[in-house]
Amino acid sequence: MNPAKSPDLPQPPVIGKVSHHSIEMSWLNEENKSRTGPPEHWTHFSVEQMDPKTHTFSSIYIGYSTRHVVEGLKSSTHYSFRLMVTRPSGEFSFSPVVSVFTKREPFSGENLHQALNRENEQELTTVLQSRMVNVDVHDKMGFTPLMVAAQKGFTSLADILVKHGADINKRDSTGRNSLMQACYSGHLDMVKYLRKCGSTWQSRDTDGCSPLHWAVDGEHLPVITYMIQDGCEVDVMDKVSLWTPLMHVSAISGNAAVASVLLQAGADVNVRDKAGKTPLMVAVLNNHVKLVKLLLDSGADHHLKNKLETKRLFMFQNIINLLDKISMEDSD
Repeated sequence: MNPAKSPDLPQPPVIGKVSHHSIEMSWLNEENKSRTGPPEHWTHFSVEQMDPKTHTFSSIYIGYSTRHVVEGLKSSTHYSFRLMVTRPSGEFSFSPVVSVFTKREPFSGENLHQALNRENEQELTTVLQSRMVNVDVHDKMGFTPLMVAAQKGFTSLADILVKHGADINKRDSTGRNSLMQACYSGHLDMVKYLRKCGSTWQSRDTDGCSPLHWAVDGEHLPVITYMIQDGCEVDVMDKVSLWTPLMHVSAISGNAAVASVLLQAGADVNVRDKAGKTPLMVAVLNNHVKLVKLLLDSGADHHLKNKLETKRLFMFQNIINLLDKISMEDSD
């Protein structure tokens, strides 16, 4: 004989704690509070979940407990449940349906960086206002959101980050801060903004390189010009090789236009590094012909050519000819 359906409707499950992936439910058991006797004399319960497509129910819990936590759910999703109560007599009844939404999945550092890289101001603000994420959280490359904004030139997003407490002096694993990122990438508006926020030209990375070293390496004339006009020290040295920005140009890019700006600002054309080399010596060894000429025209000591004789086999002939020509002119 099939069990009979009871006319008495039980109360629906009471919704407890709801997260982005779980829902807690509880219900009363008025008939068997003490649960004396064998289990077959107890009322048992079944929590049923509705399929949103077919509107049919299936059991997700069967037992004697008055509490159940549904886990493994999707975030921000609507779920419906009912309680089936089966009494010792075999009679059963269903409660009214109760519906609930799971919460939105908590924001993470990944969400913050995604919003930043998409240049989405509204999304970035939403993540920050949730207060679930540290504004200075690093990405996989070790960059904070402000460093990324500085690197990409997202000044308006940088302003949002700073207003939510971003640390302008935070550094990556190499000691670079946001100002250095902006200088190297050539974003003048970002450089000006960070200066307004208190970033300083005196900051150094782990090798002792300054923002001007990074701007020179990036070969960005408008940024370099602004930095010098703003009082940046021209002959600042790193702490590894004692290279000034002018020495960086001689060793790396050979960019005569960048060197010219530095020289016009008073950079020492005959400064020596830790090994005793001058910008001219380094430019010669790196075959930067235009830069060699500029340095010589700017007062570089061309008699250093004699000190370079041991390096002669490593020089390119056009530079040797240039130095020889100058020496002959001096003789005349």
